[in-house]
Amino acid sequence: MKARLPKGMGGGPQNMNAMIRQAQKMQEDMAAKQEELEAREYDVSAGGGVVAVKINGKKEILSIDIKPEIVDPDDIETLSDLLVAAVNEAIKKVESDSASEMQKITGDISMPGLF
Repeated sequence: MKARLPKGMGGGPQNMNAMIRQAQKMQEDMAAKQEELEAREYDVSAGGGVVAVKINGKKEILSIDIKPEIVDPDDIETLSDLLVAAVNEAIKKVESDSASEMQKITGDISMPGLF
């Protein structure tokens, strides 16, 4: 018994080869974009700019700049809170930018586990 696919489904070896080429191209584009994203650097600040974090696309903190006016030996908690907020915002920025750029390549195709 032969299975019959609806018109437009299957399409034989030519259609399958075209789909494989398209998937390979998308994979190459995604790898190139990932490399580009990892090389990017982002500057994010918190507390009105008194704490600034520089992070790269690999989510590695490159530098933290703290304005002298926020340093109060009697209030280390505020400084700690600002550092946490700045680092978390920097990580969110990298993740958001990466997701947005990959979405441009993949469109609405869902590929769980790839990125």
